[in-house]
Amino acid sequence: MKNLLLLLSMLLLLACGENKETDKAAPMHWDRDMCARCVMVISDRKNSVQVIENKSKKVYKFDDLGCMVIWAKDNSKDIKNSKVWVTDANTGEWIDAKKAFYTSGNVTPMAYGFSAYKSKENLSNTMTFDKVYKEILDK
Repeated sequence: MKNLLLLLSMLLLLACGENKETDKAAPMHWDRDMCARCVMVISDRKNSVQVIENKSKKVYKFDDLGCMVIWAKDNSKDIKNSKVWVTDANTGEWIDAKKAFYTSGNVTPMAYGFSAYKSKENLSNTMTFDKVYKEILDK
């Protein structure tokens, strides 16, 4: 049991890291990095999120946008002054979460249902980051 707890603790620490640059997302170790909130392995390349804290440059990785929002609330994290990256649901490319366009009703790892897109072309009923953030908090 102790070995299992030690292993889980070590894996959780791997989910957090440091990134000297905030102008690009930190490297992701797919199927190895773990969500900072729910501790599930991050494998969905089209619904993942990263937060890079402004001052410390510490990186937190998430398997779903909903996990990031709840984690930020529970840990009193300042998302407005942090860099937030999210993967584009079409391409898997890391994009600025605060500039992305969002849709709801999607299949996501933790069933929050919000996916991000770099462009709103061919999308209807898109939402902003702030709107999605509020909707997740209101659930």
